[in-house]
Amino acid sequence: MVRPFKILLLGFAILYLLPIGLHAAIWAMTPREGNWRSADWSSTGMLDDPAVHKEALVQIFSARTGRWRGMFAVHSWIVVKPEGAGAYQRYDVLGWGEPVRVNIRPPDGRWFGNEPVVVARLTGPDAARLIPLIESAVKAYPYSASGSYRAWPGPNSNTFIASILDAVPEFDALLPPTAIGKDFRADGRWFGTMPGGFFVSLGGYAGLRLGWRDGIEVNLFGAVAGVDFRQPALKIPGFGRIGL
Repeated sequence: MVRPFKILLLGFAILYLLPIGLHAAIWAMTPREGNWRSADWSSTGMLDDPAVHKEALVQIFSARTGRWRGMFAVHSWIVVKPEGAGAYQRYDVLGWGEPVRVNIRPPDGRWFGNEPVVVARLTGPDAARLIPLIESAVKAYPYSASGSYRAWPGPNSNTFIASILDAVPEFDALLPPTAIGKDFRADGRWFGTMPGGFFVSLGGYAGLRLGWRDGIEVNLFGAVAGVDFRQPALKIPGFGRIGL
């Protein structure tokens, strides 16, 4: 009985503690903004001028969070623009006041000085068809009351985006492994099916996702380790998705 426990403990140390510790060391050695007020929240110019590019668009961004949380976690948000609209609409969840915010920052802005990455993008008629469904999912988010936000294990900003993706599976998008809180189920389910597979979620503290779309993801205390089959890659705690 002792030997299997030691093997599990060693596996946990190698797959979770070691990469998190390594990424934390790298993060600590990199100069970063330490103050919310002085951080750069400006636009990155990643989105086109809506006055010129009139087609519908849906785009999900994520960026490393601020201070020590950025060692292992990202903040995610979604941007929509109906066809012909003159401006983008950005939806986030934040940790104070009423969680769901609209246009709190530029749609393609930096987050705490950190450059965002594009998680998923859809344009044209397909985006136009999904925008009403996305906006309905935003309105239906069950943790929109003041005080309902919880950084760990959720519900947080990544729980919010994950709930939209669950409500609109046609988008066929996945949040990065570093989106801690994505495995906290906003619908309260502990197990169920998803496109191409199934999931088990123990309140966001632990869980499993297995399928062709998601690959293998094992969540322990919010940190995710696993393998992506569809677009070959490793999912490494702290670092995220590393592959082709």
